[in-house]
Amino acid sequence: MPKQTMTKKPKIKTRKKTLITHVPGMHDILPKEFEYWDYCYSIVQKYADIYNFLKIETPVLEKTDLFSRAIGKETDIVKKEMFSFVDQGKEKLTLRPEWTASVMRAYIENGLSSLAQPVKLYSSGPLFRRERPQAGRFRQFHQTNFEIIGNADPVIDAEVIFVAWNILKKIGLENVVVKINSIGTPENRKEYIDVLIDYFNSKKHLLSAEQKARLKRNPLRLLDSKDEKLKGLIADAPQIIDYLDAESNEHFKNVLEYLDEVEVTYHLDHTLVRGLDYYTRTTYEFVTFNDTKNEYSKALAGGGRYDGLSEELGGKEIPGIGVALGMERIIDEVKENKIPVKRSKKTDVFLIQLGELAKKKSLKIFNDLIEAKISVQESFHRDSIKSQLKQADKHNVRLSLILGQKEALEDTIIVRDMISGIQEIVPLKNLADELKKRLKKPVVTKKEDK
Repeated sequence: MPKQTMTKKPKIKTRKKTLITHVPGMHDILPKEFEYWDYCYSIVQKYADIYNFLKIETPVLEKTDLFSRAIGKETDIVKKEMFSFVDQGKEKLTLRPEWTASVMRAYIENGLSSLAQPVKLYSSGPLFRRERPQAGRFRQFHQTNFEIIGNADPVIDAEVIFVAWNILKKIGLENVVVKINSIGTPENRKEYIDVLIDYFNSKKHLLSAEQKARLKRNPLRLLDSKDEKLKGLIADAPQIIDYLDAESNEHFKNVLEYLDEVEVTYHLDHTLVRGLDYYTRTTYEFVTFNDTKNEYSKALAGGGRYDGLSEELGGKEIPGIGVALGMERIIDEVKENKIPVKRSKKTDVFLIQLGELAKKKSLKIFNDLIEAKISVQESFHRDSIKSQLKQADKHNVRLSLILGQKEALEDTIIVRDMISGIQEIVPLKNLADELKKRLKKPVVTKKEDK
């Protein structure tokens, strides 16, 4: 019989898969970061409760027309920054780039005008803008938003500003001031824009091509340009405050007087116009300020009054005002200032299990202790008593519970005092009551050897 030769199977080359990474401008919030987020959000929640703001959540996806009508078709947000697409049903949709338009749409659509006015609403969550990723700017970012809808009294302006001021102070940010301005009514603004265009046209030779385009498209945006070459021109530009009607002037004066009463530190800034078309009268930004250098650095929050927004969205005339706090920027500032955010989580009891039966019973025992409002920790994935006792030491617990095979069969458990080292067998049915009794007793330290 002829000798058979084995043919080698050809090696199949497997292509190395490329690593999928995050979308530029989006970012992961890792577990270790949440101590900062939880700290800041706990203070936000506290002040939302104090001032009786009701939580509202709107869809992250809205009709594109909502934002183009509310924010303004010629604004940078609408022209350049929105994540918009046409879906399978040929509907134009946009990922929410800001909160106020969505909240006002929800207010109108759901008949919140039938509630006692004003209605106080707050929201927290992600927003999306296709900006150039850089320090402090993300394409997905988070804001907390406070809105008061249904009242035009200047005290409401001051209240919204004061809520944000208190939150930032309570978080621990002391180097903050409020830049504030009034841009009056749309009629005031139209007159002012004509004067502003004439002014910048007379200096056109000093403007870049992009700035000339902006002068045609949205001249107010030249006032908050960060271009160093424009600083002198902006400083000498006509001030909108000189074009306010008597009612807007009186409104602004009253807002400032209220802020004086509650000792909010503010700086008047006639160049502050904000980037959204719906703003009227009071506009403001919360910025970090270096007293020594007399310099502003980071904007942490901002907002303004928007008395014409409801009509723009098809509703009846209704005034409103809001403020948005940039959570990533605030958290960066908390880190830079080394503000302590750790809230010590006290654990009194650690549950140790040994063997399969004990492990199975431990899940129920653990839950029973939680239901009895006893602070308890576990390490179910560990098997050795040594490694589990080490975890109990890490948590600095006062009592350890040891459940072995024998105890599991007898429905008992060993209670070990981690300070004195004394341990005792306790029936499982009495465990919660026994632990509460022991935890109430003063701590007894282990006697030193003589």
